[in-house]
Amino acid sequence: MSRKKKTSVKKSSRRQYTDEFKEEAVQLLLDGYTAPQVVDRLGISNVNVLYRWKQEQLEQSGPVASSLEAKVKDLEADLRRVERERDILKKALAIFGRNE
Repeated sequence: MSRKKKTSVKKSSRRQYTDEFKEEAVQLLLDGYTAPQVVDRLGISNVNVLYRWKQEQLEQSGPVASSLEAKVKDLEADLRRVERERDILKKALAIFGRNE
């Protein structure tokens, strides 16, 4: 009696996404949504896919997009600094305002 070993071939069920879908997903990420939020919202398999799409778009758009992204990061850092300064001034005003 000869037994043949059954081998099952599992077909890959990778989902294909359109370029428009990828651009929309990356735009959500750039608009301030977190990667897990975008992944959950759009049903993407994982965050690494989203980050890869973002990197591909940055490479395609060239140095202009990279410089804009750097400018945005600088402005966000400035905003955080100014917000901290504002909070300190609010606290100081509250402290000195009580003494009058």
